[in-house]
Amino acid sequence: ILTDSGGFQIFSLSSLCSISDDGVTFRNHLDGQKMFLTPEKVVALQEDFASDVQMVLDECPPYSHDKMAISRSLQRTIAWARRARSAKSNDQLAQFAIVQGGVFSDLRRECCLRLQELDFEGYAIGGLSVGEPVNEMREITEFCCQQLANDHKPRYLMGVGTPLDLVESVALGVDMFDCVMPTRNARNGTLFTSQGRLNIKGRKFATSDQPLDEHCTCYTCRTTSRAFLRHLFKAKELTVMRLLTIHNLHFYLTLMRQIRQAIVSQQFDTFLAQQRQLWLFGH
Repeated sequence: ILTDSGGFQIFSLSSLCSISDDGVTFRNHLDGQKMFLTPEKVVALQEDFASDVQMVLDECPPYSHDKMAISRSLQRTIAWARRARSAKSNDQLAQFAIVQGGVFSDLRRECCLRLQELDFEGYAIGGLSVGEPVNEMREITEFCCQQLANDHKPRYLMGVGTPLDLVESVALGVDMFDCVMPTRNARNGTLFTSQGRLNIKGRKFATSDQPLDEHCTCYTCRTTSRAFLRHLFKAKELTVMRLLTIHNLHFYLTLMRQIRQAIVSQQFDTFLAQQRQLWLFGH
């Protein structure tokens, strides 16, 4: 089990929270009640959950913030990481720090160095996929991986991304990912397949007895047709969200397995080229 700290929700629900050096006050969007989170409380909650990998509380600034604002935010993230490290009480569970610093390499370097001094079990690269161009995301990812390389600890890219993002980021040195894309896209009818993207809402699938992906072994592809899935989606039958989610998650897990196999067999460069061809050019 990997659990996040709520740091991204500070960014995505900024209108419902206020931040101080002590912690973050959230206002519940359902009943208006307030909740105060500190780095120490986040650690205690995750230890209660017995999460195998636990993220420290951080501040994720928007891409639009200037360098001075991101620098101030960075100092808070580092201070919170220090407090979280001191609060950790279970040595059997891994605690990951989160590298922030926007798209500024000097701030990213500072954050990497200061977090490494605290000797976490792994390091996440946060604050990306928040509006910056893809080329900047790749550059910062590669830079952070290089800064973290000496520790030989897991490097985790947060909130990313498409199948091609995963393969490209592994090439830059990333080990782990999380993203809502496979589940959110599934709920909206968009599937990832060995032939590229597929939108189940298309009329051409109304009478198709093919599975979503003939090369896929997931439950959905083994038991249902494109026509049936399209019918369920058009009928707004909630079962379809589960069936499509099963497929997309299976696709992502299979992709990561293929990446590992390509690395072990020393065929990763070829695999990367094939994935670029598929996702950029559709074949």
